Amino acid sequence: MVSIGGLARKLLGSANDRVVRRYDARVKAVAAREADIAALTDDELRAQTETFRSEIAAGKTVDDLLIEAFAVVREGAKRALGMRHFDVQMIGGMVLNSGAIAEMKTGEGKTLVATLAVYLNALEGKGVHVVTVNDYLARRDAEWMGRLYRFLGLTVGIIVHGMSDEERRAAYACDVTYATNNELGFDYLRDNMKYERSQMVQRGHRYAIVDEVDSILIDEARTPLIISGPLDDRSELYMTIDGFIPQLDKSDYDIDEKQRTVTFTEDGTEKLERLLEAAGHLVGDSLYDIENVAIVHHVNNALKAHALFQRDKDYIVRNDEVVIIDEFTGRMMPGRRFSEGLHQALEAKEGVTVQPENQTLASITFQNYFRMYDKLAGMTGTAQTEAAEFGDIYGLDVIEIPTNLPIQRIDEDDEVYRTVEEKFRAISREIQDCAKRGQPILVGTTSIEKSELLAERLRQDGLKDFQVLNARYHEQEAYIVSQAGVPGAVTIATNMAGRGTDIQLGGNAEMRIDRELADMAEGPERTAKEEAIKADIKRLKESAIEAGGLYVLATERHESRRIDNQLRGRSGRQGDPGRSKFYLSLQDDLMRIFGSDRMDSMLTKLGLKEDEAIVHPWINKALEKAQKKVEARNFDIRKNLLKYDDVMNDQRRVIFEQRIELMDSEELDEAVADMRHATIDGIVSRHIPEKAYPEQWETEALKAEALEFLNLDLPITEWANEEGIAEDDIRERIRDHADRAAAEKAERFGPQVMTYVQRNIVLQTLDALWREHLVNLDHLRSVVGFRGYAQRDPLNEYKSESFELFEAMLGNLRERTTSQLTRVEIVQPEQRQPAPQVPAMEAHHFDATTGVDEMGDGAERLTANFTPAAADGLRRDPENPDSWGQVGRNEPCPCGSGKKFKHCHGAFV
Repeated sequence: MVSIGGLARKLLGSANDRVVRRYDARVKAVAAREADIAALTDDELRAQTETFRSEIAAGKTVDDLLIEAFAVVREGAKRALGMRHFDVQMIGGMVLNSGAIAEMKTGEGKTLVATLAVYLNALEGKGVHVVTVNDYLARRDAEWMGRLYRFLGLTVGIIVHGMSDEERRAAYACDVTYATNNELGFDYLRDNMKYERSQMVQRGHRYAIVDEVDSILIDEARTPLIISGPLDDRSELYMTIDGFIPQLDKSDYDIDEKQRTVTFTEDGTEKLERLLEAAGHLVGDSLYDIENVAIVHHVNNALKAHALFQRDKDYIVRNDEVVIIDEFTGRMMPGRRFSEGLHQALEAKEGVTVQPENQTLASITFQNYFRMYDKLAGMTGTAQTEAAEFGDIYGLDVIEIPTNLPIQRIDEDDEVYRTVEEKFRAISREIQDCAKRGQPILVGTTSIEKSELLAERLRQDGLKDFQVLNARYHEQEAYIVSQAGVPGAVTIATNMAGRGTDIQLGGNAEMRIDRELADMAEGPERTAKEEAIKADIKRLKESAIEAGGLYVLATERHESRRIDNQLRGRSGRQGDPGRSKFYLSLQDDLMRIFGSDRMDSMLTKLGLKEDEAIVHPWINKALEKAQKKVEARNFDIRKNLLKYDDVMNDQRRVIFEQRIELMDSEELDEAVADMRHATIDGIVSRHIPEKAYPEQWETEALKAEALEFLNLDLPITEWANEEGIAEDDIRERIRDHADRAAAEKAERFGPQVMTYVQRNIVLQTLDALWREHLVNLDHLRSVVGFRGYAQRDPLNEYKSESFELFEAMLGNLRERTTSQLTRVEIVQPEQRQPAPQVPAMEAHHFDATTGVDEMGDGAERLTANFTPAAADGLRRDPENPDSWGQVGRNEPCPCGSGKKFKHCHGAFV
């Protein structure tokens, strides 16, 4: 019996089919223009770009030009690339232009599809970003598709690791910019640490197309991008707090060994408060007052170090260092450190040198970075399983694009064995059988370790000719992947997502030609060899098809269906035959977590013998349900993390917008006066309470604060003794003296110098306070979860307390800026100082599953315009400041005084 929903789908098609059908009329309209556009010369075709731009300038939108522009791109691709967009690729381009995700099967030409939407949106002149997962793909696609864009009169830029700010600025100024997600995010953060608008490299966030959108916006988005720098030495604080822990009894804290957590009891908290108060580290009466959030963090780390971490089990002490021991392998991991001050707490516990802690200077999640774009689109082979997350977090719909040719791949039911050993024996037999029959086989594993174990097993079983990939060498691996469709090829891959290279049956002719004929000059001999390679590929393809096409064999189910689908989708490209099968065991992680014990005993009772497998569609359905549960749980975790980051993101936006306003302002007198007046209001209200009698006024304290924040020694006590004086009179007199002192200084410096000094002091003060604020938010985040024990929502608590911290930060900004501006003096008013340099910075993006920093062991250095002092010294004349160029604030002054530049020729005071 067919359900009503099933009947409707049969008659009307699925919701996705109905969306796709909406594009049919426009696809036909593009096709109708093909003959006319084909009649244009190359110059006439290129001139269409300027025509389109004029029409946009006259008020048309990109959507108004879609049909004409797509027809131009299709013709341009035929001439520049020798490729013609299929009709289904036209649909993909329209989906991308609409700001949605185009799900296209592997081999359907996503790279070419993107050119349609990229060209159309680049006509606005505001820049289009094409986002890739690694530098290799950014370079490859920029060069490959760049031929088409340049042919049509667009400029193409590329952002990869190691480029200077000037190169980056030029690349972002292009019509089309290819870059990795990490580079885009780090450039945004670095731009918002610059001191002049001209130093910034990005020019806005108009439109982005994210390739492998599921990998970038979901997998990599589990952890934020972080820029960090060294923190002031706090070793004394760590040692002081460490000394308190041995003074506590075991009854003063509760340990949960299973969850590896430890918390203070009420008695323990009270005892600790007394110790901290005696040492002068407690503000107010309670440890959990908002002012003590950093101390709470240090105290919790010290307790963890003593109660949860054991020497020679979790770490060892060697050469005045605490070295982590990997809990899984038992190996030492020199160079790796626990984060967020825990490693420093262990160093204090063991009495070794406490290394400086790194401080977060700036951070952003990929979710919040990519949500800044006015229009965002993405493409991948597997997005439907995460459609709810794309819709909820990014507001992106997922549209499945039909394949150009029907899929011929056969997806077989999983084979389930009782043990891992039985499973690997079966896999080895299957691989060897394929190799003998000449069927190319791609073997997917879930980790590098497991791929190496399988490789060793194959060697022991006598198979020597195979390739192992582990996502480390992108360019070399792209070639191996491209040839994985050669008859008899055996390729073992850890993760096939994001490699950006199709597996073509028989091999990839273009890549073979590039590699085999790299040193051969153009000419008849090369042409003959190229034809021979193409003929060989054709012969090999026929042989691979005869053997059954590419066989994808997976050694385990991933906890995400999407990763399984990515692997499976490597076979059956462009209507080719293919086959896929998953080999599982009851000892696999996913099977173990979801109740394989009962299944094991049941299969034993049913008489399942060794090396026999159970195969049934019900098992596939049960596993899919288990995967859906894991996906839902992971989505909830990411959503919860994002809720916390959204709080910080709102504050980040305010700060970054404020910085840009400051850099753009012609003069800052009004803004600085507002800060000065707010500071005066604050100090007056602190010491002259509302409706208090003059004898209750704290005039000496007010006088001291006027000296501290305004650099004014005022007779406030005498004023207070005058008959009939009011609080407002005191405020007005202080304000009058402060305004006159500021006006006198502005007159001495001149308006241009004064604005320059004001801007730099406000920006540097704002940056320093923002960094302190980020540390406080990190510490607050690590402890706010405990509020749940008191039946209070940790997220609401975090929102309210982070807002209080933000308000306090703005108050500090007003006071610190006012204090510095009242004391500032120009040492050399005739020489304009270079803009302050951003601090030394490191980039980090930690893998959510392994905790490994993907930016490298030492962390990538990010400081802009960094020039080693020794090399720079060759060009610097100590007697001639004009030859110094940009000098880092903390570099030795080139004049030879021995002082730091900021205390010598770079001084404001």
